[in-house]
Amino acid sequence: MTSVFSQIEKPNIIYILADDLGIGDVSAFNKNSKIQTKNIDALAKEGMRFTDAHSGSAVCTPTRYGILTGRYAWRTHLQNGVLWGYDTALIARDRFTLANLFKNKGYNTACIGKWHLGLGWQKDKNDQVDFSKPLSTGPNSAGFDYSYIISASLDIPPYVYIENQRVTTKKIENIKENKGAGFWREGPIGAGQKHADVLDDFTNKAITYLTNRAKNQTEPFFLYLPLTAPHTPILPTSEFEGKSGINAYADFVLKTDAVLGQIKAALKQTGLDKNTILVFTSDNGASPMSDFKTLEAKDHFSSAGYRGSKADIYEGGHRIPFIIKWPGKIAPNSVSSQTISLTDFMATAASIIGTKLSDQQAEDSYSLLPILLNKAEDFKRESIIHHSIDGKFAIRKGDYKLILARGSGGWSVPTESDAIKLKLPPVQLYNLKTDIKEQNNLASSLPAVVTELTALLKKQIESGRSTEGRDQKNDVIVRY
Repeated sequence: MTSVFSQIEKPNIIYILADDLGIGDVSAFNKNSKIQTKNIDALAKEGMRFTDAHSGSAVCTPTRYGILTGRYAWRTHLQNGVLWGYDTALIARDRFTLANLFKNKGYNTACIGKWHLGLGWQKDKNDQVDFSKPLSTGPNSAGFDYSYIISASLDIPPYVYIENQRVTTKKIENIKENKGAGFWREGPIGAGQKHADVLDDFTNKAITYLTNRAKNQTEPFFLYLPLTAPHTPILPTSEFEGKSGINAYADFVLKTDAVLGQIKAALKQTGLDKNTILVFTSDNGASPMSDFKTLEAKDHFSSAGYRGSKADIYEGGHRIPFIIKWPGKIAPNSVSSQTISLTDFMATAASIIGTKLSDQQAEDSYSLLPILLNKAEDFKRESIIHHSIDGKFAIRKGDYKLILARGSGGWSVPTESDAIKLKLPPVQLYNLKTDIKEQNNLASSLPAVVTELTALLKKQIESGRSTEGRDQKNDVIVRY
């Protein structure tokens, strides 16, 4: 496969992943939003906004796996939940990644931010983690030339910076929780670094990386920038405290929006903006830790009217903002209603830079390039699989969404245990065209649709892929 563009035109690519940012928290996606995200909104006007984009899972780790591999994470041993800071690497050493894809085409690759995909910690003779030893696996072993990360979220130890798979400080201290669910303050990360400083530290590292790349334009670059915000601990810095007039979470969303503004400013200042694709999205829906009660009292709804939130199989758990800007290629202020997954970026990148993916690579990734170039009729995705924190499945095809769960599959009411007590039916079927809030379960009245979608889900799970190609093996037996 040849590239869409010549070698000299190959674009730089920056992929910014917000953490727990709800689709309703972005004013470009929610006309009734009480949080005005001016920088994200400006990016939407400069590029293409997707209104039916979905994270690969309703929680952090599996979505990140899907972005970097183009494969649903439930095909691995991670069948529910997320990894923790000391867990081993989820990305197998022989798994082809997005970073490998770019690196093989002459790109410089960097990962700066929250990793949350497991690491190869080494142990001492007492079987304790030895922070003086380099990690055996991490971003660099997954194809990144440079990495500067934390292992997981800032409320998951260890609280250390890791640069090129080496811990930069050995001092580990716990953080303390303030009163109020999900609000954390001023716990130290490493030697003297405050949690509130981490987002700025990553932003500054990214700007330094961009400045250095601008000085060396002999090769294009790919920067993966997974932010720590607005996930807990909710830590708006002083200039943002009280800025929203709602609560600390809304302030933190504004801080997250400002990070995008800083990256855009750095691109313009260095002249890199003219040939850089910029993606902005979120890893799942908004978390209840944002204090929905206070937000909704101010008429702000983080899920923008969709049912559920982070962790859930309902739309609020995985329908997320997705914007892509590509100067000179994507029509400004354009909107796509195509159903897409964050797993689709790997095939998209392959199309852009001219790499043919093998049958063993990106098994659940469809190229968005036809949509981006205004040829949406050539986009191949016809269905999408969703997954919740409890490991519950849903499959969507056209207007219909089949959920193989009695309840939310996550944290929202009814949880699965509640749904069993309420004797709710074992499957749910919704027509999202007429029932976007997922209130009218059609499973009993449309058994043929339930049968069709169940068979399609079974096929895509057992085939080891949802794209065309030879069947592949899942890493484990997948229960559904």
